[in-house]
Amino acid sequence: MRSILLILPIIFYLIPCKAQNFTMEQVTSFPFPSELTAAANQDRIAWAMNEKGLRNVYVAEAPDFKSRRLTDFTHDDGQEITNLQFTPDGNILLFVRGGEHGSNWERNVGINPSQEIFIPRVEIWKVPYSGGKAEKITEGDDPVIGTDNQTVAYIKNRQVWTFKLNDPKPEQLFETKGSVSEISWSPQGDKLLFTINRGTHALVAVFDIQEKKLSYVSPSFSRDYSPRWSPDGKMVAFIRRPGGKAEPQPILEQRHNPWEIWTADIQTGEGKMRWKAPETLRGSISTTHGGANLHWAAGNQLVYLSYEDGWPHLYVMDAEGGASRQLTKGDFMVEHVQLSPDGKSLLFSANTGPLDDDIDRRHIGRVNIANGNFEIWSQGESIETNPVMLSSLQFIACISSTYKRPMLPTLLQLDTGQMQVISEELLPKDFPLAEMVKPKQVIFKSPDGFDVHGQIFEKEGGAEKKAAVLFVHGGPQRQMLLGWHYGDYYSNTYAINQYLANMGFVVLSVNFRLGIGYGYEFHKPARTYWQGAEEYLDVKAAGEYLAALPQVDPERIGIYGGSYGGYLTALALAKDSDLFSAGVDIHGVHELSSRLEMPDGFEKAPDFEKAQRTAFYSSPLAYLDTWRSPVLFIHGDDDRNVQVSQTTDLVRRFEDRKMPFESLIIPDDTHHWMKYDNLVKVNQATVDFLKKHLQRD
Repeated sequence: MRSILLILPIIFYLIPCKAQNFTMEQVTSFPFPSELTAAANQDRIAWAMNEKGLRNVYVAEAPDFKSRRLTDFTHDDGQEITNLQFTPDGNILLFVRGGEHGSNWERNVGINPSQEIFIPRVEIWKVPYSGGKAEKITEGDDPVIGTDNQTVAYIKNRQVWTFKLNDPKPEQLFETKGSVSEISWSPQGDKLLFTINRGTHALVAVFDIQEKKLSYVSPSFSRDYSPRWSPDGKMVAFIRRPGGKAEPQPILEQRHNPWEIWTADIQTGEGKMRWKAPETLRGSISTTHGGANLHWAAGNQLVYLSYEDGWPHLYVMDAEGGASRQLTKGDFMVEHVQLSPDGKSLLFSANTGPLDDDIDRRHIGRVNIANGNFEIWSQGESIETNPVMLSSLQFIACISSTYKRPMLPTLLQLDTGQMQVISEELLPKDFPLAEMVKPKQVIFKSPDGFDVHGQIFEKEGGAEKKAAVLFVHGGPQRQMLLGWHYGDYYSNTYAINQYLANMGFVVLSVNFRLGIGYGYEFHKPARTYWQGAEEYLDVKAAGEYLAALPQVDPERIGIYGGSYGGYLTALALAKDSDLFSAGVDIHGVHELSSRLEMPDGFEKAPDFEKAQRTAFYSSPLAYLDTWRSPVLFIHGDDDRNVQVSQTTDLVRRFEDRKMPFESLIIPDDTHHWMKYDNLVKVNQATVDFLKKHLQRD
């Protein structure tokens, strides 16, 4: 009998160890590429790589495309690398270090998640392609390199500055009212084109470098932006939208969001409307990646993206006149649009292919602008996105993943169709590739008839009845995929979902309405967010889908999400504590009626009071009386996407009501956990909380 008692503790100790086969740090140790770019005259590519918080510039070139690290940043200080680009001759790489360019405000203001003595600045750097020490040049952002390989224009304090790469003495070109953005050099390198935001309106302007003269392009009281040079540098195309403040209209009604494409002569400044969007809901300006995606292509062709047929597709028209022509067509979305170096074709990501579930993936597409020939170049169960054509037109660079392997730079050879993954050696040796579970596509109905897509993560075996977790993405303009995501934030949540599945949870990632990838009516439905929160119907339906699975214990279903997913997590816990037993609300939005401030003056929308009530009852704060489920609140206090007050105010209400909760604040970090140690801390706190409240010993 004594020997049995000695053995039993060992058995019970071994069971949980066997269930969990890797650590949180191991599954989040993947390198993540971004800023993929190509040289103009050689088959060279460069990208930024984040390796557990160490962000550096890597390069590769034909014929072997072996990766090589150029910079040597060895401290995880949370400083991102953006605006990576080659000089026209391909011999120098320019980049920006610092800031947080994925934020909603203060994108080019320094961040300090590693708590340095002084807040790091947003700075422009350079490094030789051949190798050598990276050099800091000056404070600034959004640099663009001129055709002379030397002159760099950039933004500092909302104004345009320049310096020479061989003799960097920063100089402000001119001073103007408002905020300058979207700067670009003319093809001849003698002028700069840009947008000036004046608050009530926005102007397209040109600065002549030689004459030191500022002029405006077809100025109006509208909001003009996305200016694009014609290939010969004589004309400009741009997007025009209404400026000023409209007469108050019903707030809760959906209306067309108008936009036009204009062209203008650089010498005279005179412009004309070339195209006007259909005055329908679908004809509204697109809010997917790149917006209108305006390009001036070869043969005097203007290319743009529109949702007018119900899906975000590419269209083309002659710059001088005539009807537009649809280039891509089908029940899929076009994303990450790039014009080829010769200006004759367009590359893009698309959620289509020969597999039935390709709507929940991305593959690389290419369309010939002149004849409309359309091809999907990559196929299968992998995911490929963010394409860039190399100068020889023989290779497409992209980033790719599978359900096992995280995103890495990849070369697609067009004549053979072969794909070459680059930098696989950067995956840590203990990264748990073999332990990844294959997510499965599921489709279920919302109560009001929407088809809702999701991905189920489930490890084989385990208990007869398992705890389950619902993951709700943010955005909300996002789509979770059947593999590692092309966004670093969602690669991280994919890793969390894999970790939870490895712990024995059944995990469902839900693509609720307001997300992209399923057409206009799914992306832009009525009565959502502060106008009624009907997207929560999809979240609740996902929870009920989990509860109905035979292997799931319906009494142990948790939920977690960040940002917009944090908002929906809080709404779920507050409204349906009987369904969702516990949850983690990461930098969520909790109060929505303050979005509708009382207007100045006499005029007020006819449904203003109703809209305020609707917004309040679309907020988690409205349902605190029925919130019984345990919750963990997490927020970084330098968040520039969701104000930290959204969580501090909710925590205060929990304290005043003596409602139980747990919390984790991350001082000085942002919405995207720029410091790796903070990311691991947040992830571990999330899974530990769900385990504590949902799993049985």
